[in-house]
Amino acid sequence: MADKDQSDLNNINNLDEEANRLGMGGNLSPEVDEKLYKERMQKRKEIQSKRIKERNSEKGLVIVFTGNGKGKTTAALGMGIRTLGHGYKVAIIQFIKGTWTIGEKKAFEKFSNKIEWRSLGAGFTWETQNRNKDQFLVNKAWETAKNYMRNKSYKLVILDEINIAIKLGYIDSKEIITSISDLNMNKNLCHVILTGRGASKEIIEFADLVTEMKLIKHPFREQGIKAQVCVEY
Repeated sequence: MADKDQSDLNNINNLDEEANRLGMGGNLSPEVDEKLYKERMQKRKEIQSKRIKERNSEKGLVIVFTGNGKGKTTAALGMGIRTLGHGYKVAIIQFIKGTWTIGEKKAFEKFSNKIEWRSLGAGFTWETQNRNKDQFLVNKAWETAKNYMRNKSYKLVILDEINIAIKLGYIDSKEIITSISDLNMNKNLCHVILTGRGASKEIIEFADLVTEMKLIKHPFREQGIKAQVCVEY
């Protein structure tokens, strides 16, 4: 909401507070009488309509999926499917998991005219055991990603595990922020997703949407169960 003035922002905040006061409904609402409940939900509907009307700007969003929990790449690829469903093109650049053949890649092959999938990593650091090669591949992946982000025919660009590449020191957060900022200054409505645990403070502050996957239980850790088809890849 960077283009909104302070009065607009105040109005949006007031509407949000009123929506919270009215609540979600269901059995969470205190009314026993169904007529009173319906009146509350009607007010909630009116407030919701106003909230949607006030939020009338759009831009290319920077989205981060991070955290130690499972589901970061899965969430990003889910948005890829959504984008394909609307008839737009998607680019996926994998910075680390280049040696894996995952189920989503096989499924996306059916949309070959709408999707580009570039697996440019060589695997985890303990597999590659070669920092110079890892650095080279990350640089190559980043140059490839920038080309897709500049291409206005792509609606979504997924930078899979780029947060790990930043954490390992192979690429700098500032370089990523500068490139994406230039993209938005050119009014390119391409959305960019950055996945991987340990997202940097700078990336989190820069992003428009950040979701942290929290690890609560995992079969590998608690039960010694290996990575399995349909779950991990």
